[in-house]
Amino acid sequence: MPIKSLIRTIPHYPHQGIMFRDITTLLKDPIGLRTTVQEITKRYQSQQIDKVVGIESRGFIIGAPVAYQLGTGFVPIRKQNKLPAETIGHDYQLEYGSDRIEIHADAIQSHERILLVDDLIATGGTAEAAIKLIREMGGEIVECCFVIDLPDVGGRKRIEKMGCKVFSLCEFDETVN
Repeated sequence: MPIKSLIRTIPHYPHQGIMFRDITTLLKDPIGLRTTVQEITKRYQSQQIDKVVGIESRGFIIGAPVAYQLGTGFVPIRKQNKLPAETIGHDYQLEYGSDRIEIHADAIQSHERILLVDDLIATGGTAEAAIKLIREMGGEIVECCFVIDLPDVGGRKRIEKMGCKVFSLCEFDETVN
């Protein structure tokens, strides 16, 4: 079963001209969710991953079961002021304004091999900020893994320019459903 067929497209959300790719339809399908986790796990099971890092919030949904299947720890990267212990953070630019993500200061040890996971890569701004945090902590990024890549938006190229490998389970052309 193709994972892509289980992802709903919502035109003009949250703004006119945006084709929003909604993974909740994939997540509610037991076979689709299982297949997604299995496909990602299969790709990384022999790569000696120390921790899976998931970006808030859908990266948690995919990343935690992948970490469980790989027998590794899971680390959340969250929006500002959501984590209770000491954090380090990184500010990044959005289309209209800026935002900040944070990680616990003790979440990653130097030289740990990290798999970064999120549901979708579009512009790559959040993923770029996450990569900078992981590297600041001394983590080595094995790969950045996404369920969906929107190649027309340029995030994959942005992340690859940082020296990171990028993998996605499916791609969507932004001009076509």
